[in-house]
Amino acid sequence: MKKLKLLTDLEESYTELRYKTSWPTKGQLIKSGIIVLIASIIISLIILVMDQVINNLMHFIYGLGS
Repeated sequence: MKKLKLLTDLEESYTELRYKTSWPTKGQLIKSGIIVLIASIIISLIILVMDQVINNLMHFIYGLGS
């Protein structure tokens, strides 16, 4: 009896995840998480500064007209 392609694909996926994938250690996960956290904070601060500059510029430009 021929196996369904879906079952074959699932078995191959499981085998690859179980035996061929190298999983990060706890330390590597923590370091990666800290890097992502710091990068997110830096990017959010850059966006905040850009938003404030544009906001002040728009208030200056439209404030002159009134």
